[in-house]
Amino acid sequence: MLSDIEIAKNAHMKKIEEIAGELGISEDYLEPYGHYKAKVSEILYSKTAFNKDGKLILVTAVNPTPAGEGKTTVSVGLAEAMGRIGKKAVLALREPSLGPVFGIKGGAAGGGYAQVVPMEDINLHFTGDMHAITSANNLLCAMIDNHIQQGNQLRIDQRRILFKRCMDMNDRALRNIVVGLGGKMNGVPREDGFNITVASEIMAILCLATDLGNLKKRLGDILVAYNLDGEPVFAREIGCTGAMTALLKDALKPNLVQTIENNPAFIHGGPFANIAHGCNSVRATKLALKLGDYCITEAGFGSDLGAEKFFDIKCRYGGLTPACVVLVATVRALKYNGGVPKNELAEENIPALERGIVNLQAHIENMHKFHVPVVVAINRFHTDTDSELDFVRNFCNEMGVEVSMCEVFAKGGEGGTDLAEKVCSTVELCNSDFRPLYRTEITIKEKIETLAREIYRADGVIYTTQAEKAIKEIESIGFGNLPVCVAKTQYSLSDDPSLLGKPEGFNITVRDARVSAGAGFVVIYTGDILTMPGLPKAPSALNIDCDDNGNITGLF
Repeated sequence: MLSDIEIAKNAHMKKIEEIAGELGISEDYLEPYGHYKAKVSEILYSKTAFNKDGKLILVTAVNPTPAGEGKTTVSVGLAEAMGRIGKKAVLALREPSLGPVFGIKGGAAGGGYAQVVPMEDINLHFTGDMHAITSANNLLCAMIDNHIQQGNQLRIDQRRILFKRCMDMNDRALRNIVVGLGGKMNGVPREDGFNITVASEIMAILCLATDLGNLKKRLGDILVAYNLDGEPVFAREIGCTGAMTALLKDALKPNLVQTIENNPAFIHGGPFANIAHGCNSVRATKLALKLGDYCITEAGFGSDLGAEKFFDIKCRYGGLTPACVVLVATVRALKYNGGVPKNELAEENIPALERGIVNLQAHIENMHKFHVPVVVAINRFHTDTDSELDFVRNFCNEMGVEVSMCEVFAKGGEGGTDLAEKVCSTVELCNSDFRPLYRTEITIKEKIETLAREIYRADGVIYTTQAEKAIKEIESIGFGNLPVCVAKTQYSLSDDPSLLGKPEGFNITVRDARVSAGAGFVVIYTGDILTMPGLPKAPSALNIDCDDNGNITGLF
């Protein structure tokens, strides 16, 4: 059996100009990065402004498990399948972070015969967007410290600097650090720390910005600190938003690549969904809608994280109306939610499936609360038995949702034509009446409690003293009307990763809150979630190699 990277290397890629031409994009609007990837120029937006929008399809999933669900794989396979049934579909996905690539989760280019290529490029440096975001973020940090060093005219309270440095790598040793040591010439000593780049506010801003001017304004709106009088200090007062914009002007342009079956794909932006809003850029999604009959996009982790934030944050700011949700699950994941250990998931176990399928039920119900039709995609494994598949099929039928058994990993688009046809028919027959879950005019606590009750199924919310203080302060400086972005474990509907299935009788604990004023949301920290992951005992980096000819091995 070939590995993902071996399959990708054997793919017959078309030159990127040909892929662009099939979308009606002239070479004049392309900025190639080699033969098989390119950025698209700003002019293309005005050229396509009056095109009719296609239908927006969101791919989400049940809570992730060690068994794997394959949400991105299904997204890619669905686009390939759409092409096979004569539909013009354009993918809009996130860029992978180097943290998971060299850590444990893996990349974000799909798998098997449902991948975007060139896979090695996409999973590594790609077109440099992550590096640009990291540089812009750290420029602001350097300017803050320099401002304090050079006299601190803004009277910044060094104990209340909110904006952290970042890097696109898992490094637990950088979570909490002290900077400025070594004497007067080396800066003012203070506590600091690093976020992973994909959890940074700059990443969120890039993905929500509508154009270069909007990007610059959002950068200026970043709340970086408080002064000695307790008043907010914004990035625009530091004076480097123009320089940050210069670093990000090319990163703002979406990246065009292709699937193994030569379907077009925009890969742009990559915020994590457990600690950020988890969606690709608004610009890439809107461009895909203008260029295709269908735009297929995905949101990170389960629907309680990525999909909720897609609806309540991205769609709200981007003016997007999803036509259908594809909810990905596997028999293996549902059995895991039913209490089966990972090493026993290959064995038929209907009782465990019956216990664990309540997780799928909760996610279907959650998506219906946004008034969008749902199609369930079961990503099939060769160990799934007919009895298990029949059980899932009957369960979905009883819930009144379409279900499709997908084999896109093994068969590419051919293995997803049934899903593509069911998505198309659902879009045609079931009108979406999409609406966000809450109004932004209600208080921050009311928004949190709405999510806790409606999405997580919690009995209530417990606020720490720090959280109470932070929420009160955020509302006092005028940001209480922003949507909330909950940082929560991806493994459970609750904030406790050990509570699988459909937990009952629990409370959500909010331990802190921070406003991302530039991005336009309030981050709510629950449980033990961290904004800088660490490496596992055996990182994926141990398996990755590059020979003397530049051939990469071990990359999935």
